[in-house]
Amino acid sequence: MKPYYPFTAICGQDEFKLALLLNVIDPSLGGVLVMGDKGTGKTTTVRALTGLLHNSVEPFPFVNLPVGATEDRVLGSVDLEILINEKREQVRKGLLAAAHAGILYIDEVNLLNDYIMDVLLDAASSGGYYLEREGLSAWQDSRFILIGTMNPEEGELRPQLLDRFGLCVTVSTPVDAEIRAGIIRRRLGYDTDPQQFVHAFAETERQMYRKVQHARGLLSQVTIPETLYKEVADLCLEQRAEGLRADILIVKAARAFAAFNDRLAVGVSDIHHVAPLVLAHRSRNTPPRSQQRSREQQPPSAEKGEYHTEKRITI
Repeated sequence: MKPYYPFTAICGQDEFKLALLLNVIDPSLGGVLVMGDKGTGKTTTVRALTGLLHNSVEPFPFVNLPVGATEDRVLGSVDLEILINEKREQVRKGLLAAAHAGILYIDEVNLLNDYIMDVLLDAASSGGYYLEREGLSAWQDSRFILIGTMNPEEGELRPQLLDRFGLCVTVSTPVDAEIRAGIIRRRLGYDTDPQQFVHAFAETERQMYRKVQHARGLLSQVTIPETLYKEVADLCLEQRAEGLRADILIVKAARAFAAFNDRLAVGVSDIHHVAPLVLAHRSRNTPPRSQQRSREQQPPSAEKGEYHTEKRITI
């Protein structure tokens, strides 16, 4: 079996990689919504994260949920073969249960059936669901990191569903020639000799794995200075973020980021480092999408109140 592309070998996707790692460190962040161009390695990056976290003792599940999946496939059903042959009821796990303690990945999540979307978001927030089938009622554990990709030009997500994704990133085609050349070089090396390529990044993968596991253990010890709550509140008010989900998630993401960097206290810089990931799909100061497209080639505005997410994030 061809090994997954190494997570640490992926270049040009620092913001996306950081969003994924923060969710691994603190799964209560609520997953990642990825918008952007086709052919930019979104699926490769998610699978690479699975490879990073997988080990022989505790396999890390990766479940790809097809857009056209039926309710029984997603939630589970009664195993008819066992029911007929052994005259007993047994649950056949659905995709949500199979993704427990791992990643649930949905490509083109904006095209997913609304009912299925509601169910999986409820499962993600509560840690599981009751499967009710033909007189059988069984609890299914289902705690997973939800990752969805979408092209906004093919349809929008309902606002209430959009808000349920904790973090949001936009993945665009690199415009830096050096980065593009590096991506090509590494991809060709991987395709030519996957085993050798993976071996070359084995040590950096181990280092990243240890760093993430250390951050997970450190998370509960990270303190948040009282003054930062006001900092976050002011920021969300400035961006006209609806509700309080953004405020809470910024603090959680900043705490995970501090733990990732082996620090026991959250600082102001942590807040502003992760805020774009939380506010990208919540800020009501963002201009309409049609205006965004017309301004793509223009430099970022310094107008007060406009929160840009173009800053480069390095992990």
